[in-house]
Amino acid sequence: MPEIAEVETVRNTLKKRILNKKIKEVKVFYEPMIESNIIDFKNNLLGQSFIDIKRVGKWLIFETENYYLLSHLRMEGKYFIKPTNEIKAKHEHVIFTFDDDTTLRYCDTRKFGRMNLILKSELANTKCIKKQGLEPNDKNLTTTYLLNKFKTKKTPIKTVLLDQTIISGLGNIYANEVLFYAKINPLTPACNLTTSDCKKIIEGANYIIKEAIKMGGTTIRSYTSSLGVTGRFQQNLKVHKRENELCFNCNTPINNIKIGGRSTYYCPNCQKEKQ
Repeated sequence: MPEIAEVETVRNTLKKRILNKKIKEVKVFYEPMIESNIIDFKNNLLGQSFIDIKRVGKWLIFETENYYLLSHLRMEGKYFIKPTNEIKAKHEHVIFTFDDDTTLRYCDTRKFGRMNLILKSELANTKCIKKQGLEPNDKNLTTTYLLNKFKTKKTPIKTVLLDQTIISGLGNIYANEVLFYAKINPLTPACNLTTSDCKKIIEGANYIIKEAIKMGGTTIRSYTSSLGVTGRFQQNLKVHKRENELCFNCNTPINNIKIGGRSTYYCPNCQKEKQ
């Protein structure tokens, strides 16, 4: 699943290639993917141009003169830029045709991705955006903020880190890596974390996401930017997908367990359970 670094990579790549091109046609081949009225979605984008692309958490926000197009890639969403005359691929569900005879195509094998077209004035009150927590590099992401969010949560910290209303943009890969950086066992109840633990989580999230963005994200299984950018951060992963391989710090084999249905990789020596 694309996480914050991968979505940021897609955003930066698209900004270089599709801005200020006038949209002359919009085709939707799988209507449940569009959360707004289909007719309005298509008609209101005609004649508009994408003048900027923003991001909040894992949401891409395509800005036009009058609207924001919200796009979530979910599990396997990808964007392609192709010439107009290229035959539509099987899993291309939304195609935007520009006035220079290029197209922006949204491809999604599982059809989990979602799009919504809203007026600019509606963004702050749009539920999916309004509920997003702080991003790893937000100056308001402090130990006090995290302790307050964690204090009533008895669920494992791994599960809590995936809650987008607390820290926005972290997914399974980076949650595993952040906990290893912080030397916190993923099964630890969030309410048991100390100020020091929270400080390490903030430090780790900020550092890891910054480095991942520099390297174009992490390419594992389904994720690829599909725009000529290959993620290289998988070369820097310390625990994720390294089951039974030796920890880089202590040579202990990396464990893989399920927490909340998600594969969780950690070092049982570096990330010991608190007694």
